[in-house]
Amino acid sequence: MPKTPFAALILAAGKGTRMKSTRHKVLHCVGGKPMIGYLLDTLKTLAPARTLMVVGAEKEQLLAAYPDMDFVTQSRQLGTGHAAKVALDQLPEFKGNLMVLFGDTPFIPASVMQTMLEAMQNANTGITVLGFRPKEPGKYGRLIKGADGSLARITEYKDATDAERTVDLCNSGMMVLDATKARRWLASLKNTNAAGEYYLTDLVALARADGLKVAVVEANEDDVMGINSRTDLAHAEAVLQKKWRAAALDAGVSMTDPSTVYFHHDTKLAADVMLEPGVFFGPGVTIEAGVTIKAYSHIEGAVIRCGASVGPFARLRPGADIGPQAKIGNFVEIKKTDVAAGAKVSHLSYIGDASVGAGANIGAGTITCNYDGFLKYKTEIGPGAFIGSNSALVAPVTIGDGAIVGAGSVITSDIKADALGVARGKQREITGYAKKFRTQKAAEKAAQKTTKTQK
Repeated sequence: MPKTPFAALILAAGKGTRMKSTRHKVLHCVGGKPMIGYLLDTLKTLAPARTLMVVGAEKEQLLAAYPDMDFVTQSRQLGTGHAAKVALDQLPEFKGNLMVLFGDTPFIPASVMQTMLEAMQNANTGITVLGFRPKEPGKYGRLIKGADGSLARITEYKDATDAERTVDLCNSGMMVLDATKARRWLASLKNTNAAGEYYLTDLVALARADGLKVAVVEANEDDVMGINSRTDLAHAEAVLQKKWRAAALDAGVSMTDPSTVYFHHDTKLAADVMLEPGVFFGPGVTIEAGVTIKAYSHIEGAVIRCGASVGPFARLRPGADIGPQAKIGNFVEIKKTDVAAGAKVSHLSYIGDASVGAGANIGAGTITCNYDGFLKYKTEIGPGAFIGSNSALVAPVTIGDGAIVGAGSVITSDIKADALGVARGKQREITGYAKKFRTQKAAEKAAQKTTKTQK
């Protein structure tokens, strides 16, 4: 049977007052990405004929974030049925199916959407409703099935009988409609209810009155998780992180304490990576095979190549490229720097806007002075170079291959290959000075104490 084309309708016109934010609700991030982004990415895999987003309050934010989206403005929020009607008015010639989704319910898998669409292939099916079985059904609307397994009605909790309240199959609110029939049904909706709104759920009775079946597809509770408040946002983050951790473990990544590791939506990890507790990934991270990231390291915008070691307590910022078998140690910060194979930056250093050659060794406390208050400058450290502890390399500067920088130096000029560069004051020794200093200061302190006592 040929597939019927479908259009996706995303409802995102609500004010989101429970989020208590000036940011539009669906632009709040989970796993580093706006929640609406997950839904849009999933829809792309199914190639809808059109994707429309119904917007209302704070729509300017959505228009700025997704300038290529087809938006439909619902100037008055009169319910989900009214939103669907406003959208269908923009598709006057469309004859396929209409999938109605919510922008604040972003994690529906493509497989569930596909199952909903397949259910519509039955010629006698006018609507497919998405249900779920929560651990605590609470006050969700109940999906009451008929003897044939199709949906007989949707009953709101407040209107349900005691028997109906024992049903654990609940309404997610999302559905697929036959667009042609839905135009007629939506036009006949009434708003004779306490809220004075037009509800999509009322379409079930209209479809049944036309002799059509209403199919039910079930999803997992986490798949239809709605995000309406900061508490919901935190819960969604926890659910997503748990999912990503499980996927990483299944893919061959080791974690000593998975619950303390936090991923970004685009984190890329190869097999045989070892993650110690407290590792945090920001955007744009790629980790190759055999890498060890030690405890409490923060990584973003970085590439760590095969066999390298990072941390503990290291920070890799955007543009850090750590080469094979390189070592980045504790309390080291790397930014916009290539660290070549086998190089070591073992402790207490800041290396920014630089290149570090293969096998180079950067001593403790070394910094690259890359910024003059206006512009950034580059430091180049050649292969095999040795930078002594507590050195400051004032960019732009080049340390040649195999060169040595003496500890405590402030280097402002290039050092040639295999040369020694030292830039520090000459050490002096004044015999007996320390003893004389202590005697003098003790006498001054005693005199001050006497003066205070006399006053």
